[in-house]
Amino acid sequence: MYTVFSTFDVPPEKSEEVINIYKNRSRLVDQAEGFVDFLLLQREQRPGELTVQLIFDTKENYLKWARSSEFRRIHELEKNYPDQELAAIIPKVSKFKVVAR
Repeated sequence: MYTVFSTFDVPPEKSEEVINIYKNRSRLVDQAEGFVDFLLLQREQRPGELTVQLIFDTKENYLKWARSSEFRRIHELEKNYPDQELAAIIPKVSKFKVVAR
C-alpha cells in the first residue's frame, strides 16, 4: 500500500469551512484505480492544521491518479476558490510506502 499526506494550515476560524468543503468533496479520487481510502485529519492541539490522507494499493496507481485529468481538474477548482486566502495555501506533501500492518 501507498499513502500520501498533504498537510496545511488554515486560520483556525476557517477550519470548519474547509472541513465542510472536504465533507462535500467531488469524490473523483474514489473512482481512481487502486484507491483505498480518504481521510481528513484535524490536529487536536492546532485546529487550523489539517491533513488529507490518501491511501492507494500501489505507488503506481497513486501516480496514475496524480497524473490524471481528474486530479488536475480538482486542483484547478481549488485555485479558483472564492476565498483567496484559502486558495493560496500550499500543502506540505509527504509520501510513504506501507511496510507493515
